[in-house]
Order: sequence, then structure tokens, then C-alpha cells
Amino acid sequence: MTLHSPVRSVQLPPQLEPDPLLDAATAGEQLADFLRRHPRTLVLTGAGVSTDSGIPDYRDDQGGWKRKPPVQHQVFMGDAAMRQRYWGRSLIGWPLMKRAQPNPAHFYLAQLEQRGFVSGLITQNVDGLHQQAGSRSVIDLHGRADAVICMSCGYQCSRADVHQRCDELNPDYRHYQAEVAPDGDADLEVDFSRFVVANCPQCDGLLKPDVVFFGDNVPRERVADAFAQLAEADALLVVGSSMMVYSGFRFCRQAHQAGQPLAVLNLGRTRADPLVDLKLNSRIAEALAVAVELL
Repeated sequence: MTLHSPVRSVQLPPQLEPDPLLDAATAGEQLADFLRRHPRTLVLTGAGVSTDSGIPDYRDDQGGWKRKPPVQHQVFMGDAAMRQRYWGRSLIGWPLMKRAQPNPAHFYLAQLEQRGFVSGLITQNVDGLHQQAGSRSVIDLHGRADAVICMSCGYQCSRADVHQRCDELNPDYRHYQAEVAPDGDADLEVDFSRFVVANCPQCDGLLKPDVVFFGDNVPRERVADAFAQLAEADALLVVGSSMMVYSGFRFCRQAHQAGQPLAVLNLGRTRADPLVDLKLNSRIAEALAVAVELL
């Protein structure tokens, strides 16, 4: 069992026959039956849960990129121009994530936990919306975008503090507008060479959002905690994720190898489709609403 591996993704091969789209009533009934038979189900969520909160995702319904891939960890750490670009675009993109509120899917999953059908939740999202909706047992697999850490001395602060400092240091960049992108980014292409990056106030070191960038490793203890929760669960349910990133897919593979039932509720294809016992190609919030009502 691999606990420590870099976040990376794959591309699915072309699919000639798409999965049939299930109506919410059918998907919700099947999901409710799955949860009745496996009342301590561990849930693994992805970007599809948060799109109704206004936070864009990276992939289409076939698992392909809809936009350029996110910043790589090694590039962020080694390229000062990339850090200028990252924090400059964040001036526009971060307020969207800061203002985002949980949508019905988040609240339905919290209700399922409160009713005893969900034993815990692992999320690949970095927006903190599951906790805002009331989910209590949450593992933020890829960290939290609202926190920042110094890569030299370990100093920690809120993303809001860094955002304010960058705004004060760069008044000439306040007037820009752009389409928002996932994870606090924005689709802005301008000259960032004059952008002043806010460094650590304690040691002047490099500040980085406390999230796992592509090419970085998920902390070993966090992965071990997630595997321990999976081992104690009756089943695994994936909600709103194409499972293209290995750091999440490995839990599907482990459940399959251990003989634990595996279900997927997602609008579109997933990397885990060949492993699942139940595939629900349906709109997430609507299907969850039916399941909650039946349970």
C-alpha cells in the first residue's frame, strides 16, 4: 500500500458509448439502497460537489482537461516569475473562493453523516465547504486554500492576510478583471513582472498556500488516516470526482482489492468505473436529495 506519492493525473482512453444519464429519482433510489445495505459508508468527494457553489472545475465529463493544468509544485518553488503570476492572478480569483457558500450537495452529505449513513468524508477539494455545511469527520486530502504556510520557517497565517498584503503592495493590479478559475486562480494574462509578492513576515521566506500542488506529496500522516478510515468503513462512495488524480484514485483501488463495495455518483466518466459495484451517472445534488428523503 503506497502512502506517499506525488499528486499526478492520467487521461482516460476514448469511450465510444457514454454511460446513460440517470434521472435523479432512479439514481437517488439506488443510492439510498446502497447506503441502507452499507450504513457506515466512507465518502470521497471531488470538484463536482463544489461547482454549484460557483467554484469551477478542471475537467469535462470525459475526464479531459477543460483548461490548462494547475501550477506544478516544483515550478512554484523554483520560479520567481511563476510565483508573481500565481499571486497576481490570485488577487482576482481568491475572493470567489472566499465568498463561496455550501450548496445543497454539501448539506445533504452532512445530513447523511448526522443520520449515521456516512462514517466520514475525504475531500480532494480545498474550499472547506464540507465543514461549513456541517460535516464533522472530514479529511482535507489536499489541504486548505484558506491557509498559507512559509516553506522556510513554518510560519502559518490566513490566505486573507496574504491577499490583503498583496493588494496593498500592488495597487496597479487592482483594476484587472477576469474569469475565475479553480482553486483561487483566474484567467488573467498580463505582465506580472512588476508584481510584488508578499514574503514571510518572520523570515522573509517563500509563502505558499497550504495545499498540495500537482507534483507534490500528500502528507504521509493524512494518507494513513484516510486509509484507516477506509479500513473501518462498510463501503466507499465517490461523489463528484473523475478520479483522474492518483492521490484519490488509490482509495478506490484499495477498496476494490479489499472486497469493499464501491459506488460512484458523478456526472460523467471516472477512472474508477471498471472497479465499481454501482455507477450512478446523474446530477449530484438532485440524486442526493432523493436519497436523503428516502432515508
